[in-house]
Amino acid sequence: MQERARIVVLATATGKAASAALLAAADELNVPIVSFDPDVLGRVQVPSPSTRVEHAIGTASVAEAAAILASGGGPLLVAKTARDGVTVAAARKVPSSLNNSDDETECE
Repeated sequence: MQERARIVVLATATGKAASAALLAAADELNVPIVSFDPDVLGRVQVPSPSTRVEHAIGTASVAEAAAILASGGGPLLVAKTARDGVTVAAARKVPSSLNNSDDETECE
């Protein structure tokens, strides 16, 4: 039987970590928020970089790059998807020697 994936953390750019919507989502899901500086996000290779986002905050990716970083370098399960002003992506958590889960990380 295949185990269902679940969201274990929300990840975003440092400047967005305190947004009311993200805090509410983390509370509802009962998961922590992690954030990354734009220069760190900018070092991650992503399939869907955005010049608009790069001009706005200094990195071409937030959702996909943050998902990959927060998952420990896991593969994207959901490429960036935008709806109603919110952009998300999900990556499979890389199993560690202490935690062999296949959880998902969702990012804004």
